Parts: sequence; C-alpha cells; structure tokens
Amino acid sequence: MKQRTLIMWTGFVMLAMSTGCQQGSRDWGRFVDNFIEGYFEANPTAAVYAGRHEYDGQLPDFSAEGLAQSSDWLKAQRERALGFETESLSEAQRFERDYMLAAIDGQLFWLEDAGWPYKNPAFYANPLDPSVYVTREYAPLEQRMRGFITFARGIPAVTDHARNNLRPPLPRTYVQLGHILFGGLAMFFEDDLPRVFAPVKDDQIQAEFQQANAGAVQALKGLDEWFTSLEATATDEFALGPELFKKMLWATQGLEITLEDLEASGQRDLERNLSALREACAELAPDKTIPECVAMVMGDKPKDGPIEEAREQLNTLKQFVVDQDLVAIPGEEEALVDTSPPFMRWNLAYIDIPGPYEKGLPSTYYIAPPDPSWSEEEQRAYIPGIDDLLFTSVHEVWPGHFLNYLHSNRTDSEIGRVFGNYAFSEGWAHYTEEMMWEAGLNEGDPATHIGQLLNALLRNVRYLSAIGLHTQGMTVAESERMFQELSYQDPGNARQQAARGTFDPGYLNYTLGKLMILKLREDWTAGREGREAWKVFHDQLLSHGKPPLPLVRKAMLGEDAGAAL
Repeated sequence: MKQRTLIMWTGFVMLAMSTGCQQGSRDWGRFVDNFIEGYFEANPTAAVYAGRHEYDGQLPDFSAEGLAQSSDWLKAQRERALGFETESLSEAQRFERDYMLAAIDGQLFWLEDAGWPYKNPAFYANPLDPSVYVTREYAPLEQRMRGFITFARGIPAVTDHARNNLRPPLPRTYVQLGHILFGGLAMFFEDDLPRVFAPVKDDQIQAEFQQANAGAVQALKGLDEWFTSLEATATDEFALGPELFKKMLWATQGLEITLEDLEASGQRDLERNLSALREACAELAPDKTIPECVAMVMGDKPKDGPIEEAREQLNTLKQFVVDQDLVAIPGEEEALVDTSPPFMRWNLAYIDIPGPYEKGLPSTYYIAPPDPSWSEEEQRAYIPGIDDLLFTSVHEVWPGHFLNYLHSNRTDSEIGRVFGNYAFSEGWAHYTEEMMWEAGLNEGDPATHIGQLLNALLRNVRYLSAIGLHTQGMTVAESERMFQELSYQDPGNARQQAARGTFDPGYLNYTLGKLMILKLREDWTAGREGREAWKVFHDQLLSHGKPPLPLVRKAMLGEDAGAAL
C-alpha cells in the first residue's frame, strides 16, 4: 500500500537552493520556515500535494545541475541545523531538529548513496502524477485545468532528464516498472484527462490543453519506448548489497542493527503468524489443509466488487474505533473509495490524502483492478476476498494511514506536518491491522482472523524478501515462490510483490515499523494499566507527526529508552 503524500513510498523527495536561512542563527522558528520554503521551491510537486497551490503547474529540476544543487543544499542545511546550540533550543525544538536531520539524511541516502536518480524510473514518475489536478477539488475545474496545462508543458523536460540521467543497463524489473509507470501515465493522459476537463467551456483553454497534453503524451510514450529499447540489455543486478542496506536502515530509520538480528526479528514474527494461521484454520475448517482453508477465505469475493465492499467496510471500521475508544479522531473528514488510475496499478491499494495546507477536502482510497493481460483465472484470484480486503481498509483508512494523517496534519510542528517517515507511516498502518483484531473486530471470527494474518504474512515475506534480495543473493523467482508458499499470495500478486522488492528495498518497513510500535507499546504501557492505556498511547504516538520511530521512542520513554527493535 502506498499513500500519496509529501513523502513517497520510495522516499523520492528533492530539495534545492534557498536564500532565507543564515548560518548560525538562533531563531529556530525562522530557520524551519526557510527550510520548508526551500524544500517547496525545489519540490513544487510536493508543495502542490501539500496544498500550496501557488506552485501549481511547476515541476522539479531533474537536470544533472539541479540534482547536484539539491544534494549540496541538503548538506548545507544539515550543517546549519547542527549549528544551533542544544541548550538554546526547547525540548520540542530539539525533537524537531532531530526530525529534520533524519529527513535530510534519508533524502541524501536515496539521492547519493543509492543513486536512485540514475537507476530507478520511479524517481521521475512520482512527480508526474496529475491526480491532484484531477481528483482534488481544491479549486474550480477551470483553475485546476490551467494548473495542469502548465504542468503538462513541463513534462517533456522531465522525460528528457530521465533519459539522460538513467544509466543502462538497468535491472529487468526496473525496465518493467518504467513501462508500467510511463506507459500508464501516457494512457491516462491520452484517454482519461480529456474527459475530465471536457466540462470546461472555454475554447481557448481547451485548445491550450490539447496542445500541452499532446506534447506530454508524446514525451511519455517516447520514454516508454526507450524502456522497450533497454529490454535486450536488462540485467538482474538490482541488489544494494549488505553494507548499503545497513546504511539505508540507519540513514532512513535511525536504526543500527546487524543483518542477522534484523532477519531473526522478521523470522520470529513470520513463525508467530504462521502458527496463528494454523490455529485459525483448525477452528474454521478442521477438515482442510492450510492452503485449502486460505483458498476458501480468499474465494469469498465481494458480491458487488471490492470498491462497493470497501465503502461499506469503512463505515463499520470507523464505528468500531469509536465504540472501542481506541484512538482519538481529530476531525470530520472522510475517505472516498475509487478505482486506481492505470499508472498506479503496480500494487493493490493506496490512499491519496490532502496535505496539511488543504482544508476540508476528502481523501481517496484507491483499489486496483487486475491486469487485463493476465489469464481469467489469475484476474479472479487477484481480487481480494472480503476478509482480506477488510484489513486493507483498516490499513488505508480506519484507523491506518487516513487517521494517522488526521493527526499529523494537526501537529504543532511544521516539520511534523510536512515530512513523513516510511516505517512510521506504514508501520502504524500495519500495526493497526493486528491491533484491531486484538481489540475484538468481528468478535473472534476465525475467517476475519485469517484475513488479518494473510495481510501480516504478506508483510513478513516483504521483510524477508528485502533482506534476501538485497543482501543474500535471492532471485526474483525465489522471492515470488516465497510469497506464494509462505503468504499464500496468488500468482499475480506474488509476481508484483517480488518485483517491487527490487526497486523498493524499504518495503520491509511495514513489518519493521509494526514491530517497533509493538515493542514501544509494551514498554510504555507497562505500569500504565496495559490495554486500558492504549488510547493514550496511540494519541501520544500520533502527536509527533511521522518521524523515525527511534526518535519517538526516546521522546516517550526518555534517554534510557533501550533498543527500538
């Protein structure tokens, strides 16, 4: 799952030159303001998604010079943040500084250490998502159309930079991803956007739109064709390697751990969930094998399709959160449910959430249909069963990503409102799946438990696949088999998940974040009435925004907080 916010699942956030920050200034608030403005100047797409619509239509500078400026600026801002004397900052400001430094370190890792601008197509595709102009009604359609026209005119420059910066030969799965992303974008621009903007009855604007959109479509198709030309030389060389993988954990999560201990934690959680699955299947279908039991649960498909089923589920889940008093709901916003656009169908579901500067706009929870090129059997298998979908709805909306953002968009810290961390965001959403079952969702129904466990096992295998693919020589085919055999995924999902692990090595963060939250909950609630303290724990956890979880652990437990995992 992926949420469409300022932090992408890949962590592809760029920053560039700012003019307002002075080295050595003691005015922390002014420094933060200038830092945010510098961020938005270089990341206008992120600014737009945050709700800063003075940046509508603008795109980042992905030239070699622009990328170099981004890295240099990040390093300079890091030094300036460290220049503030600790004694001159309040406790909240010290936390905010650590949060900012973590965001900078994570972005520098992807820009420089991992070299994402030079190998990963998603680095360029994420800013080209036009959804904000299409689905987010922050302004009348004509105003959003004008913003899109400017946006579309900038797309050929981005596709040129992508072609110039990416360094073939690329991994096979990256080439396939390029097809999905840029071919999907071209299809969406060509087939869907004219219908979206057709209600605008202004001939001049329509003419400008047609010209700009045609240029964007041509550029996107051209890049898609370029990826076709790379197929013959594509490789299987995608692994970060053990040292870079460990650096990823430190730079992006603030976690220092041996790979052996990391793998052991994931293996224990996998075995715990497999044991629980055996018990649930013994209760539900004692005469069936585990695969037969799973097939029975997954075969219970939504009668009116997953979109309608998810809409009903959201009502039930929100009421359960309220009735059980699990966590505060700070607002009246609701989430819609819709079909994923073509360029976002590399994963089953995600949610698009308005940024912290938007007011009163709905979020949209998207569910992908199966790939029409698959066999009829594979397409049917891809559609989630009702109980499996229930925990996707928990993860994306109540009380997962959507509720997380209701809290973080209201936090006192602007850093907390603007920046997010992968393991916090996905860890919270995944944690809530298990927490909702623990709290009594559907009163112990074994099929419901199996739905929760299948989601947990999927994330367990992501965790172990990320380690295997990037540090142990695991092949994509071996990962795919593990998804089928240990998390009982259908062939289409297993194929998608194994491929994703090559270009999203951080997708272990779902389980990693969940495990860190579970450990923090156990340690924090000890001596605080245990289960009765869950709501206070959840509210305090979410009050920090979405920072690395080791920072939250230190803030909630003190300097002697102990290991995060």
